[in-house]
Amino acid sequence: MIIGKLEIENPIALAPMEDVTDMAFRLICKRLGADLVYTEFTSSEAIIRDIPRALDKIRITEKERPIAIQLFGGVEESMERATQKAQEFNPDFIDINCGCWVKNHVARGEGAALLKDIPHFERIVKSTVKSTPLPVTVKTRLGWDQESIVILDVAKMVEQAGAKALTVHCRTRSQAHKGEADWDWLAKIKKVVSIPVIGNGDLTTPEDVGRMFETGCDGVMIGRGAIANPWIFEQAKYFIKTGMKLPEPTLEEKIKLCIGHLKLSVKLKGERNGTIPFRKHYVGYLKGISNVSQLRTDLMQLVDLERIVARLNLFLQTESAASTC
Repeated sequence: MIIGKLEIENPIALAPMEDVTDMAFRLICKRLGADLVYTEFTSSEAIIRDIPRALDKIRITEKERPIAIQLFGGVEESMERATQKAQEFNPDFIDINCGCWVKNHVARGEGAALLKDIPHFERIVKSTVKSTPLPVTVKTRLGWDQESIVILDVAKMVEQAGAKALTVHCRTRSQAHKGEADWDWLAKIKKVVSIPVIGNGDLTTPEDVGRMFETGCDGVMIGRGAIANPWIFEQAKYFIKTGMKLPEPTLEEKIKLCIGHLKLSVKLKGERNGTIPFRKHYVGYLKGISNVSQLRTDLMQLVDLERIVARLNLFLQTESAASTC
């Protein structure tokens, strides 16, 4: 897959997710085999107003490359100015979010709302492309609802507007995260464009990743599946290469990575901002582990890094001792 000067064979990417794909999680997923990562989707209006939280979202490091900054917005001038600001952070490319289904964004004509106004969608892409020498890509959905699937027209439009790749979440806006993603559209999209097509939606196992590549798409993008299992990147690569599955991470591996991720989050954000938002990750790290009910309850109440680490280590020691009895 080629995007500008970037060339990656069969990339497995980490999807941009609000309040999830911060720098700490991106670095963890890179360590575990993600080929390409994206920042959290960030408001163009917030960037041009120099809102500190928005600017923090698009800060990147060399260790994360290749990395894209994802922007969203419904006003061409704002997208142009935000793109120019974002390029100062030196990403490998800029990605436009044209698929967010959340009501407050859609109400402002952003995200998936653009699927109801293709001329406006086109203006957003063209204005972003012309504002930067960096490659620009687009992420979107199949359409607004099942009765208005427009992805084939959209795919041709974004290519003609200058986008260098297209990522498709294979659901409509009305589905949000419900129902099954319809991967059959990926092969159809590949037939109408020459730019790379990246598939997204319902990728939770290594086998899922392998099956999506069989549609002919150039890359795959994993979202919620990576929250539940950040090892999925290396697991999928191994499965595609060998046809076999890697052993599941051990209890010790899960607890150690959880602690390492937490410490990195605190290092980057400070203790309180690093521990409280991190709570969403406990579900993934503790998935499939027995006797975690009380541990989860305790972790959701703790904000002190040392106490959290001590509680996790105590659980590991207790469970390890019990397993040897």
